Amino acid sequence: MKLPVIKHLTQFIEDNDQDYIIETLEVLEALTEIPSLKEEELDVIGELISNMYGALEVHKMIKEGKEKKEALNDFMKRVLGSIDK
Repeated sequence: MKLPVIKHLTQFIEDNDQDYIIETLEVLEALTEIPSLKEEELDVIGELISNMYGALEVHKMIKEGKEKKEALNDFMKRVLGSIDK
């Protein structure tokens, strides 16, 4: 996951609508079903998917009242904490 990408996607959600991200996720997840995809291609799609889910999670925290910067930091701490375990 890349914080600048999540931050950009979070701004996109604020400017537009989270439905665009949700629909894009559905398309990307469907693409992962293609048996002829190479491992590198799946890795790129997976990275996009995780960044989009991250942005949705940050957006949810913002809607619940957190400041954007705090929501981004809390999300990344949670991600890094789960990696350390």
